[in-house]
Amino acid sequence: MTSEDTTAPGLIPAPREVSWMPPERGLYPLDEETVLSAAPGAEGVARWLRTTVGAATGLPLTEGAGDHGITLSLDGALAPEAYRVVVDGHAIRIQGGGAAGLFWGAQTFRQLLGPDAFRRAPITPGRTWEVPMVVIEDEPRFSWRGLMLDVSRHFLPKDDVLRYLDLLAAHKLNVFHLHLTDDQGWRVEIKRHPRLTEVGAWRTRTKYGHRASELWDETPHGGYYTQDDIREIVAYAAERHIRVVPEIDIPGHSQAAISAYPELGNTDVTDTTTLSVWDTWGINPNVLAPTDNTLRFFEGVFEELLDLFPATTSPFIHVGGDECLKDQWKESPTAQARIAELGLKDEEELQSWFIRHFDTWLTRRGRRLIGWDEILEGGLPEGAAVSSWRGYAGGIAAAEAGHDVVMCPEQQVYLDHRQDGGADEPMPIGYIRTLEDVYRFEPVPPGLSEEAARHVLGTQGNVWTEVMQNRSRVDYQVFPRLAALAEVAWTPLPAPADRDFAGFEARMTDHYARLDALGVDYRRPGGPLPWQQRPGVLGRPIEGAPPVV
Repeated sequence: MTSEDTTAPGLIPAPREVSWMPPERGLYPLDEETVLSAAPGAEGVARWLRTTVGAATGLPLTEGAGDHGITLSLDGALAPEAYRVVVDGHAIRIQGGGAAGLFWGAQTFRQLLGPDAFRRAPITPGRTWEVPMVVIEDEPRFSWRGLMLDVSRHFLPKDDVLRYLDLLAAHKLNVFHLHLTDDQGWRVEIKRHPRLTEVGAWRTRTKYGHRASELWDETPHGGYYTQDDIREIVAYAAERHIRVVPEIDIPGHSQAAISAYPELGNTDVTDTTTLSVWDTWGINPNVLAPTDNTLRFFEGVFEELLDLFPATTSPFIHVGGDECLKDQWKESPTAQARIAELGLKDEEELQSWFIRHFDTWLTRRGRRLIGWDEILEGGLPEGAAVSSWRGYAGGIAAAEAGHDVVMCPEQQVYLDHRQDGGADEPMPIGYIRTLEDVYRFEPVPPGLSEEAARHVLGTQGNVWTEVMQNRSRVDYQVFPRLAALAEVAWTPLPAPADRDFAGFEARMTDHYARLDALGVDYRRPGGPLPWQQRPGVLGRPIEGAPPVV
């Protein structure tokens, strides 16, 4: 595949093989007579095409068979997420190794139609729709291609979450990591513990900007998803062949839960009854007490969670495990007694015991635990997987030890970090990571053994929303960099230094038009628009910081 092969239709992520038919690149017309035929197993993709492409084009895409139409079918010779699109002088044929592959093929077909196919209704009634005559053979490099969205720091309403699932699908991303709890808010209804949302979902005010900022937003902030909301989100994702990974962050990042149920905290060293949902950012010292009561409480939380996130669509459950300060445990007689009782060496092993407990609990129920790379400290349960966020080192250690890894290092794919060094970037946070930086990110570290490399499931971008108050701000941070990450995750690219970023930029010209049609408030190549700037709000610039490994 060359950049010239994929420049014309501006396909993102770039497919593996593209062949034009005939050489002069003819066009295949669609009209009112175009029918849509779905073989067994293809019915769900047919429904999606009618509700999206049908709505955008105004074409009925009536069910039926004929020479002039679109046919959807499964081909067992293809890998489950692989697809083939054939547009010749007779018909449009989309095939997938499984329903997921067929769906990704339908996404490519939508891109071939042009940016107006991404709208919700026709903008030019009666226009002629045409598809380039082409054969595309494609399949993903990685099985885990994701986005982590933090809805705890700033809550996003359900409709905004559903919209993000559509945006992930449009980029052939198949994992949605939903960060549901933290110090600043608890966002999922747990019926046996109602105060988690009655109390833990709301804070009285919010730090505006970085935690060193002197500014405050005095408007109370909060919200949560009912259990039916979660069921809807999971079902909507499944229709788009996206797995949802829920995260309940324990034993740190837990002040919202402790504010609702003070007995969960280290009551022997601090008055937990005075705690409220945290209104600022950073690493919070208030962590869960390592007691039997805490274990039983969160077993109840996870019991309800497993019902909301079925194993078929959510085999992994994320338990956080990051940034758990041990100061309270060091001072707590209860925690020290637990360390002595279990014969543990220190507080790091106490956290490992905590994580191991839930690993065993989840494994018995047919799920897999995944956590941030701190869960390596003190020993990692055998079946647990690792989200490597503090650089490559944690992921390398986990993979070499035989654990599955999702590579999401802060220095490369934290999409809350700023995209440029300009003073007009809104609330600049962290490392400068441009579109090109993300495009040159490599999920498999050089020097990793072949056996260990097989444990790299893939990659995801992480979006922490401390400085993102609404959907528009999330859009600005995520796009267009998510398009680059989607290509990194899908397409087998050359080594980072050899990647054709100029070719990618050329294809992005077409893709920006798709993002416009979808109503995405992305960062323009020329910088933020006037209403996207946030002058005078303190961020946390880190100039020229090198990648950490």
